Amino acid sequence: MNAPTTAPMNAPTNAPIKLGMVIDYAGGFDETVELLLAYEQAGLELAAVPEAYSFDGVSQLGYLAAKSEKLELMSAIFQIYSRTPSALAMTAAGLDYVSGGRFTLGLGASGPQVVEGFHGVRYDAQLGRTREVVDICRQVWRREPVNHRGKHYTVPLTKEDGGSGLGKPLKIINHPVRNEIPISIAALGEKNVALVAEISQGWQPLFFHPLKAQQAWGDALAAGFEKRDPALGELDIQLQLNFHVGEPPAEVVQKVRDQLALYIGGMGARDKNFYNQLACRYGYETEAKEIQDLYLAGQKAEAATAVPTELVEAVTLMGDEASIARQVEEFRAAGVRTFLLNPMAVDPADRVEHVRTLARITAV
Repeated sequence: MNAPTTAPMNAPTNAPIKLGMVIDYAGGFDETVELLLAYEQAGLELAAVPEAYSFDGVSQLGYLAAKSEKLELMSAIFQIYSRTPSALAMTAAGLDYVSGGRFTLGLGASGPQVVEGFHGVRYDAQLGRTREVVDICRQVWRREPVNHRGKHYTVPLTKEDGGSGLGKPLKIINHPVRNEIPISIAALGEKNVALVAEISQGWQPLFFHPLKAQQAWGDALAAGFEKRDPALGELDIQLQLNFHVGEPPAEVVQKVRDQLALYIGGMGARDKNFYNQLACRYGYETEAKEIQDLYLAGQKAEAATAVPTELVEAVTLMGDEASIARQVEEFRAAGVRTFLLNPMAVDPADRVEHVRTLARITAV
């Protein structure tokens, strides 16, 4: 039996949902930017830029800031390992400045394949590093001389810590537009989610099943909320979703299956796959093992076929308007407050129209 689907923090189920879009780092950036005005007029409120081992996200976010006036911007995500905490804070303050206070700093740990394989940095202590990074960022934005002595970061680095002895606490020269830039953290593991609920304004989960989210994360969220500063407000669940209005073509459904098979089956080692563990917490232990066995054996097509149809439908937003309206209410009841859409329509004009349709459906 599924656990209750009560929304985190007992949020009202008629709360508005913000419409955002993830801009693909692998292609389609120029095309999407050309349509930004049309997307905004259709109801889009936020644009998020990922950063994997691609072009950096900062330059693209800066470009979006210059090309837009009202659209909110977010990183989805900057890795905590690839920049120092102070560099992350400076970057966020700079993007908030050029956008006139429209930026949200999206952070995450990514995974060892990228962090160690591309950046050559040890992937360790995700929880501890995340907490310290957030603390240092907030010091910088408040224009305090940064003074942090943690387990993972020491600022300034003293002679006793191996430095030259010439370092001293410094505060950022510029005055940030805001002394509290919103922070959103991508997390899946229970301890990570508890940390997010404690310290962050936003949470970016992937493959969020609205009817099973409580059984997967309910205890973790409750533990974090017990320690949460009320000044942070309600946790904004910002959900990446493959999106299509109308019966999705077979090739669109196949792309979703392929993506789920990749993440559940091959994203990480057999015993270090966060997405496989999440599928198990949803109750798909048998299916998750089969998907992983097939994928790691090189049978990727068979792994995609093994992905349960119910899971495909639950973690996407696709179907006719009545079906999408039902799904929107399921997500809303589960505490989702922001959709980060990945429109799947082939024609760019159809993508804009699909966003317009969704804006009408989500209007409260």
